Amino acid sequence: MTGANDPNGIKDLKSPSPDIRGDFRAEIREFLGTRRARVTPEQAGLPLYGGDRRRVAGLRREEVALLAGISSEYYTRLERGNATGVSESVIDGIAQALRLDEAERIHLLDLLRGAGPARPSRRKPAQQRVRPPVQRVLDSMTGTPAFVLSGRLDILAANHLGRALFAPAYADPARPPSNARFVFLDPRAPEFFRDWDEVAGDTVAMLRAEAGRDAYDRRLTDMIGELSTRSAEFRRRWAAHNVRIHTTGLKRLHHPVVGDLDLPFETFPLGADPSQFLLTYTAEPGSPSQQALNLLASWAATTDATDATDEQAGPTDDSEPAEKSE
Repeated sequence: MTGANDPNGIKDLKSPSPDIRGDFRAEIREFLGTRRARVTPEQAGLPLYGGDRRRVAGLRREEVALLAGISSEYYTRLERGNATGVSESVIDGIAQALRLDEAERIHLLDLLRGAGPARPSRRKPAQQRVRPPVQRVLDSMTGTPAFVLSGRLDILAANHLGRALFAPAYADPARPPSNARFVFLDPRAPEFFRDWDEVAGDTVAMLRAEAGRDAYDRRLTDMIGELSTRSAEFRRRWAAHNVRIHTTGLKRLHHPVVGDLDLPFETFPLGADPSQFLLTYTAEPGSPSQQALNLLASWAATTDATDATDEQAGPTDDSEPAEKSE
């Protein structure tokens, strides 16, 4: 979450606020403010009043209120975080006025819920474990790199080919490996992800959405604080308040052993574990990427490189030894 008094939109997330609802109110203000700034009156079909005297590039609050069919005073209170009793029709009107996509609308709902009645303080989440049947599913997918990730983008489990594919991420001794930390803190990431800029934006957008869903996850806020402190790129992207649902797409990778791969991916939520999802990569049959995956599978079968990085071998960040080392 962010702090209104911080000029960069980032506050010390390792020192949770005693009133976390204040964090959500600041998030609502900043999120709606950034959404207003990207919609011009011309795009919204409104006459342009004020000309050069306009102090905002996007919509004013009163213009959003007009488009949403509510009073300017009501919208102003809402943008300031007064989320009590907001109706579905009001949310729909604001979403339409600001041209929110589905991910942004869900995020706004999450923030409004968080700014509502008091909830428990930030907590250490329960230890995340991958259920044995899920691990068996992963291991059965011998020709497909597959992973189970948490909402914080930690790699909780992988099959043999998955560990081989993401060998650079597993080179960090911390367990479980973190996609987010790898993207922003590992100098190998820009070479591994050929579309690093897009990957970095998607990573921040997914973490932003997760923070809206569960800002009471202490490890999530600690990780966001660490990334904010250590990465100027993360700070800049985090301040944009972009959110995204990222369920399918194409990853363009450069593997240090087999070279370039273009791999379509799909994600699947794990119903019994709502904070976990299955991620799979495939290649077009007969394509150079499929040949590279076959070569990678052969390499993984004849080397112990991935065995040394097995996440089962060391403590995870949910275990006591990791807690003591922080």
